[in-house]
Amino acid sequence: MSSTDTRTRSAASGAVEKDPQPSVRATRSRTTRSGGGATATSFSSRAAVNTVLVIMALYTLMPLTWLLFAATKDNSDLFAHPGFELGDFNLFSNLDRLFSYDHGIFATWLGNSMLYSVVGAAASAFISLLAGYAFDKYVFPLKNKLYAVVLLGILVPSTVVSLPMYLMASKVGLVNTYWAVLIPGLVNPFGVYLARVFSEGYVPGETLEAARMDGASEIRLFRSISLPMMAPAFMTIFLFSFTGSWNNFFLPLVMLNDSSKYPVTLGIYNWNQTVSQYPEFYQLVITGSLISVIPLAIAFLGLQRYWRSGLTAGAVK
Repeated sequence: MSSTDTRTRSAASGAVEKDPQPSVRATRSRTTRSGGGATATSFSSRAAVNTVLVIMALYTLMPLTWLLFAATKDNSDLFAHPGFELGDFNLFSNLDRLFSYDHGIFATWLGNSMLYSVVGAAASAFISLLAGYAFDKYVFPLKNKLYAVVLLGILVPSTVVSLPMYLMASKVGLVNTYWAVLIPGLVNPFGVYLARVFSEGYVPGETLEAARMDGASEIRLFRSISLPMMAPAFMTIFLFSFTGSWNNFFLPLVMLNDSSKYPVTLGIYNWNQTVSQYPEFYQLVITGSLISVIPLAIAFLGLQRYWRSGLTAGAVK
């Protein structure tokens, strides 16, 4: 073989070996460009989502911020300065006026709200837990139809049934008593629904069957096994019931005539009705509204770990 043929083959083989390199570099270049585009798209998506969340947070917190600023002003500064501009700091004097007015009636209203909300919400959460657990773990006649009635109760606004409840309470002599507000709050169809979802996700049927084989009664099953497992359910339903009871307005308005039994929402409403005749009530209404928000904030911040776990109930089984 001639040297010329040998050099020709060597050049051809070298060309074949070098040909893939430009294609590999082009592929890597396209991958890098596409990866950079995906990163830019992901960053822009996160920026858009975060911008929307910030706007929603500002919109949500703006009334509370205005309330906090306004509670530090006296009546003259309240109307002389814009809402988000500070005047003379009079928060402590406003609080003193609020809790001393009419022999401390506002503190009485706060105590009533705590009674209606804490006691009522705890009882409502426990009853809902019992009902949801029964709907999940037991078989009884008309079970599905009764559960459908419970779900139907979620669709009925509470204001619709306030007047019938007033008529029933008047027949048994409960009008203008604490029971007139506490008893209707014990029934919580949405709480029953949540309790059944929690029971399905948190209480394994195999554990209950094993306990039954060991001779445990149904009451002990619920008390010693199911109830500890459903603690997040109890706290979540309690928070829902607590918020609903604390913000409850129409039912106390219908049921109560004695101002000493008013919850804080109804008491502040009555003060607000008189501000046109007595402008000094403006500051009482604003400061009282700020104080009435604090228990809700404490409840949600203190129990948020149960709240977060409750939101994911039933997502993983």
